[in-house]
Amino acid sequence: MTDTAADMGVRRFGRVNWLGLWTLVIREVRRFMNVWSQTIMAPLINAGLFLMVFVLAVGPNRGPVMGVPFIEFIAPGILTMTVIQNAFANCSSSLASAKVQGNIVDTLMPPLSAGELVAGYLAGSVIRGALVAIVIALGVWLFLDIGITNIAWVIYFVVIGSVFMGGLGLIAGIFANKFDQLAAISNFIVTPLAFLSGTFYSLDAMPPLLQTLSHANPFFYIIDGVRYGMLGISDSAPWFGAVFTFVAAAVVVGINWRWFKSGYRLKA
Repeated sequence: MTDTAADMGVRRFGRVNWLGLWTLVIREVRRFMNVWSQTIMAPLINAGLFLMVFVLAVGPNRGPVMGVPFIEFIAPGILTMTVIQNAFANCSSSLASAKVQGNIVDTLMPPLSAGELVAGYLAGSVIRGALVAIVIALGVWLFLDIGITNIAWVIYFVVIGSVFMGGLGLIAGIFANKFDQLAAISNFIVTPLAFLSGTFYSLDAMPPLLQTLSHANPFFYIIDGVRYGMLGISDSAPWFGAVFTFVAAAVVVGINWRWFKSGYRLKA
């Protein structure tokens, strides 16, 4: 611990300000848990409505997809789509709100490094994504009797997906100066990519060009990986998807770190 850190009362073990990091994580968790009906229950209801609409609209008329009933095929996709959207919203709304309200200085002034700030924000997204995944998975199990084939794969892709989308949320929050700019990024980039990444269909149903483009989309591998963990089927090799999403998440987190380090669009 340096003299400066000691004077400021910062508990550092090694090079990490664990107390400050933990405080930021708790703040992020409390922020979304204060409105749990919107951040946890609303995604469960939305996912249930999606499944109900498909059951009523398609019913038994739709044949199996990749060897499983259609409703079982889309359940992991809807779960993952909901998780990544909430992970994105957690970081983006937190950072954008702080900028719009003018209290971003309260986050930047404490003795937290750029890496600690990024880790604290992303931890909030991971926790929110994991909670959403748990409640939807329980609902799917109770009402559709769909379990989990390999929980390790599900945990990995939910976590790496939340990290990746939380990182994109930080990028969006840094860029956006108004809430309508943030909504535009979510509506015109995040939601279309989530819907067009194999959530409701196998890539075999797509034209060759779109199949090729989908294989360059991290959203596809996140959804496909969770589907493999839940059902044991996938459009791509899960190990390749794991590596691809890890690299994509690392690139996004690296950008987050660099921008927090330089104060890009954060400092007046």
